[in-house]
Amino acid sequence: MLDAVPAWPALGSLAGGAGAIGLALAIREHRGRPGVDWFLGVFAAQATWCCSYGVGLLVADPTLRAALEATMWLGVVWTGIAFLGFALEYTGRSDVVRSRLFAAVVGFGLLSTALLATNSLHGAFWAGFESDPVFGVETVSYAFGPWAYLVVAVETVLVASAVFLLVDTLLSYGPLYRRESAAVALSSLPPGFALVAWTLELGPVPQLQLAPLMFVPHMLLDAYAFDRAEMFDRNPTTSRAAERTAIDDLTDPIVALALDRRVVRLNPAAETVLGVDAETARDRPLDDFLDLPVTVGTGSGGDADSDGDAPIDADANSGTGGSDPDAGGSRETVEIDSAAGTGRRTYAVSTSRLTDPNGTHVGYTVVLSDITGRERRRQQLEVLNRILRHNLRNDAGVVRGYGEILRDRLDDAELVRMADAVERRAGALAALGEKAGTVERLVSDRDASAVAVDEVVASAVADARERDPEATVESELPEGDWTTRIREDALRAIVENTVENALDHHDGEGTEREDGGAWVRVSLRREEDAGREGEADPDADDASGDARFALVVEDDGPGIPDHEVEAVESGRETALEHGSGLGLWVVEWGAAAIGAEVDYADREPRGTRVTVSIPVVDEA
Repeated sequence: MLDAVPAWPALGSLAGGAGAIGLALAIREHRGRPGVDWFLGVFAAQATWCCSYGVGLLVADPTLRAALEATMWLGVVWTGIAFLGFALEYTGRSDVVRSRLFAAVVGFGLLSTALLATNSLHGAFWAGFESDPVFGVETVSYAFGPWAYLVVAVETVLVASAVFLLVDTLLSYGPLYRRESAAVALSSLPPGFALVAWTLELGPVPQLQLAPLMFVPHMLLDAYAFDRAEMFDRNPTTSRAAERTAIDDLTDPIVALALDRRVVRLNPAAETVLGVDAETARDRPLDDFLDLPVTVGTGSGGDADSDGDAPIDADANSGTGGSDPDAGGSRETVEIDSAAGTGRRTYAVSTSRLTDPNGTHVGYTVVLSDITGRERRRQQLEVLNRILRHNLRNDAGVVRGYGEILRDRLDDAELVRMADAVERRAGALAALGEKAGTVERLVSDRDASAVAVDEVVASAVADARERDPEATVESELPEGDWTTRIREDALRAIVENTVENALDHHDGEGTEREDGGAWVRVSLRREEDAGREGEADPDADDASGDARFALVVEDDGPGIPDHEVEAVESGRETALEHGSGLGLWVVEWGAAAIGAEVDYADREPRGTRVTVSIPVVDEA
């Protein structure tokens, strides 16, 4: 049956060579894109392999036949090298192509080429070359030399490595490059197995090499990758470059560690901070360069991972109380003497697990975030608060006390007025110190809890009435479930300061009381979503999702100056010309702490309406 097609091994081999030439012509327009030039080299080597073997099967002259066999081996030598170069560059590892290791691979190819050219002198590739026709073609038999076996072994390893890189890309990037990588990886298998079988003289016709014929399905798979899958229009190099850029361009130092806490990779920022280049640091313990408040557990410092690897655990002596990174990451702080000459810097250290696409724990990432400025601001805020809360409050108390004594002992009306002003101003300074303490608490991290908003509002209203019994403080707090999960201290600060601002800065010319005295009304209502006010039943069960509680504080005073409201809403600093300035900031920061929104509006016929929209968060 095989004899029905004359010289079919030669025709099949030539078809494989023609396919390689055709595909090379098809992709030449993509030259310059990652992997294309190397793939052109693959096709050139394959065409050399197939065409030399195919023509050789039609040539009977011993000298010419030997020369064509040597040319065929030349294609074998360079196919694997070029294919590995393609796989490296296509998958975004072009740096490996420029490495010494790959240079050694190319050197092996050059040495093999030289040995092929001089085989008649040493027989490194073959000996006993003789004609051994089969199926009507001029096949030959010879004894393989040691270098021939070495070439096939090396080429098999190179092709297998290239296939591994392509399969790794397939697994790592999901469906994005699946068809291209799978087609090219599979295409190398038929000729690869055929070459190994021929070298080991397996099969009924050991003198016939079927690898060139197997390049026909190889070319069909490659053609699919180039045409249907748009292989060179989008390739993994983009994703890998994006990953490297995302890491290397970050200003935060990043260190990748193996499971044994040895350095795998540093980004440029980490090189600068640690004062060591990535090549020097690679495969050395991180402790050689940085004394972190986290250590690799050895069985006594924490539970091992489920896969048997020891976790990085928070050191017992660390000052910030880190967490086990196996539960999501740990966060510590460390001080480092900057190698860049910028002095001692403070860094927040975030340590988290590093997993591969299959979710297997393979190491850790350590991110150092420079918080020197933040820590200095925190210290400055603490010092400022200490001054306001203690020194200023105490001194203001002394001044206020002397003001009271002077006012009681003076007879001159003008002097009494001045003493009264001193007393009031001293009281305002003392209150400012108290507000500073409130600010310090608001900017700190505290846990939320279940809070009955109506009870907090009622308590704040009662305190306001007790503090200023001559003022009228009304409240409208409908019965129902007004519970949400927020920070109670922040909510109380909001209520107290909105009511306090309205009372303290009332000018005695109000419209709600006949005598024009201070009047404030505090009410609660439910908003069904963030953008629409509703009058829903407070007892409704769906107090979650987009539902919000609206705290409304109204007064009939002179109103808040527009520039102070604008400053708070825009986040700009203000000179606090109006006495309510810091109180407005307390309201703003308190709202930020509970995720609330604050709206200031004029009230008719006179006064201000402050609406605080409070999110409804259930226990879940």
